[in-house]
This record gives sequence, structure tokens and C-alpha cells, in this order.
Amino acid sequence: MIGMLSSSMKVSRGVVTGALAGGVAFLTLSRVSQPTQTESGSLFEKLSQVNARLERIESALGVSEFDSQRILDMIAKAKASFPDNLMAKHFDLDYYKSLPADLQKRLLQICKSGAENPDSGMGMYAMNPDDYDIFKPYMDTVIRDYHKIKTEVHHKTNWDLKTKADKLPVGGKLDLTKLGLGMTSMRVRVGRNLKDFPLPGAMSKQNRLDMEQQMLKAFKKLMADPAYGGQYYSLTPGLPESIDEAKYQELVKSHLMFKDMSADTYLASAGIASDWPYGRGCYVSADRGFIVWVGEEDHLRIMCMKKGTVLNDVFDRLQGACDVVEKNSGVFAHSKDYGYVTSCPTNLGTGMRASLHIQIPNLTADGTEAKAKAVCKPLGLSVRGVGGEHTPIGDDGTVDISPSSRLMIEEADIICALYEGIKRLLLEEKKAPPRN
Repeated sequence: MIGMLSSSMKVSRGVVTGALAGGVAFLTLSRVSQPTQTESGSLFEKLSQVNARLERIESALGVSEFDSQRILDMIAKAKASFPDNLMAKHFDLDYYKSLPADLQKRLLQICKSGAENPDSGMGMYAMNPDDYDIFKPYMDTVIRDYHKIKTEVHHKTNWDLKTKADKLPVGGKLDLTKLGLGMTSMRVRVGRNLKDFPLPGAMSKQNRLDMEQQMLKAFKKLMADPAYGGQYYSLTPGLPESIDEAKYQELVKSHLMFKDMSADTYLASAGIASDWPYGRGCYVSADRGFIVWVGEEDHLRIMCMKKGTVLNDVFDRLQGACDVVEKNSGVFAHSKDYGYVTSCPTNLGTGMRASLHIQIPNLTADGTEAKAKAVCKPLGLSVRGVGGEHTPIGDDGTVDISPSSRLMIEEADIICALYEGIKRLLLEEKKAPPRN
């Protein structure tokens, strides 16, 4: 019976309340007589120990008994009211009931964010690298719906641009000056997770601290290499690498560090924002062209950025950066069907986003990116504000352009698609009425 006690037990002003996992029986200890200071301290200490044990048990199970029915009810409501929530749309109660109790709890943890935030598009986050294999009958349906894949998913990883000769200009150089562009802000990033740790949504505080320490060893090797150099900035209090609030805000403003995750309700529901800011930080190379975020939506976000005119430069540097990080930090989680494993199924496959900042003043003459999106969608391109998703476009019509596909597309194809897409977009910009 004690093993079934929920961690909803609370201690407050001499009154102890608890709820059994079945949800109906309550335990109350009222102040019949005033305990001595020694007795009170002893009682509180024992109850605290019991509560800690119960929290560990609940954590191991994934979702408490009380939460299970609550989450199922929310999924049912989301399925009825939010048809774009893919988690809820494809949730099959019969499949859920066919699973053993431990896997039922794991599945609900995956679905929790989309249940609590029914306006989600995807609505789920994987908690462990093997979730995509264990829950494939369900998750594969969601994945193929999001990525618009009609066939079976078998992702192939390929960075070699030499295999894309038919998609490259003569000489193989993706030269932006040939498209009429000058110095351009180029950025390519990938999400990666270490296979020996749970994914961020299921990590304990100690997991986060251990992973950061493992990464710190890798970053020290990079810092000692003249080709990289740089510094690691930790948000974990009390480390030699820790930074203060002022430095943190400076890095965020410079787009070198990610924002406070605890304010994101989607990540909070998924458990990804838990224990903020412990285990979080970022490595920045000496030239600020190579950045690694630690402890965000994925274990690692590896980015290369540069102002230049040749896309190959930033693409090749990212490939080398990924290799050197994996060599020094540990093997990245990878699925034989879905490619690189990421917390959010939207990033499966390459985990890559390659983008450029370009000015299209004619297509954005109304102050929005609506016309640009209409042009870009058939080209397989996404349009964002200069600060990322949900940010405004630049006053001069500058937008962030990137290929939409991640899964069932090779890395080399993504960078070729970006170049071809920009070429076609600029042709449409010339056709649009001039901006007043």
C-alpha cells in the first residue's frame, strides 16, 4: 500500500495530507495535541524521506496514476477540438491499452505536452532514443503525416556534395554572387543527442549535470585546438565556467545563447525545461562562427555561421564540426529508419536547418512575409523573421529563408535546395511591384 502512495503528499503547518494512487482515499493527521520540537522535527524528517522515495518511484514510472487518466481525457478533448494536433489526431486508445503498464506511462509522457497544450502542431516529444522504435506503430503514423511521406520511412545520411553533381553549378561551388547577392548571413545547424543519456524531457537534474560535464571535457579539447579556441559559458550555478545574468543577456542578445526555457509552456510540459538553468550552457569558438548549445530542446544544437558568399564554406565547416564534437563527446543517437534522433519528431532525419538572410523588399512591401511565404512554399522553403520563428521581418524586407524538409532528404540535398530555392525566389522578387 505504501508503494502505491502518490507523491501528492504535502506537509504544511502540522497537517499531513496524502492521496492513494487509486484516487479516493485520503490520510489526514491533525493536531490533536501539540508535538514537542523533537517529535515534530522527527515526524517532518520521516515524512520528507517518504515523500522523496515516492517522487523517485513516480519519476521512474514516468507518469503518476492520477496523471494518466487526466492526460487521456485531455488527449480526447484535443482530438475533438484541435484537428491540427497530430499527436491527438492519431492517438489510438486501443493501441494504448494493448501496451503493458510501464509502456503506457512512457507513451503518455511522450504525449503530455500536446495534451496540455492542445494548440500544438506536432504535440509530442520523445523521451528516450528508443521511443521511435518501441512506439513505432503509433509514432510512425504521426511522423509520416507531419513530413508528408506516403511510403515507408528509410532515411539516408549523406553530406557529400560530390554525389549531387546534377544539382550543382559548374565547378560545384554554390556561389551566391552568381545569384546577384553580396555578403550574406549564412547559418547551418543540426540537433544532436548523445545515445547514452535519456532525451531532455526524461533527464533528471543529475543527468543534465553529468552530460554538461561530459561535454565540458570535449569543449576543453576544442579550446586547446588553435583551429577552434573559444570559451564555454555555463548557466549552471557554482561552476568555474558559470556566468552572471548580465553576461547571459549579452549572449542572448548576440544570438549566441538560447533564451530562458522555463517560460516555454510546451517545453515545460514535456519536461525539457525542467531544472532550469542546471546543465545548460553554450560553447563559442574564437571566431564566433562555431557554436554548440548544451541542454536546450536537444542535448546539443551544433551551429556554424558566417557572412560570406559561398554556401559550401559554412556547410563543410558544420560537417567537420559535427565529426569533431562526436569524436570528443560520445556517439550521437541514430535510428536506422529515422536518421538522427531528436526530441521533436519534426527534426528527425538530418536534424538540419540551413538558412540565409536575404532582402526581398518587393515581396514584403506590405510589411509582412505573407507574399514571400506564398512564393516559397511551392519551392519547399520556409520564411521566418530575422530573429527566428515568430519574430518580425526586417524593416528593409530582410527575411530568414530555409528549406522545410528534414526527413527523407540528404544533407547534401538540403544545401542544394537552399541555393536553388533562393535563385527562384529572387526571380519572383524581380517580378513583384517595386516597393514604394
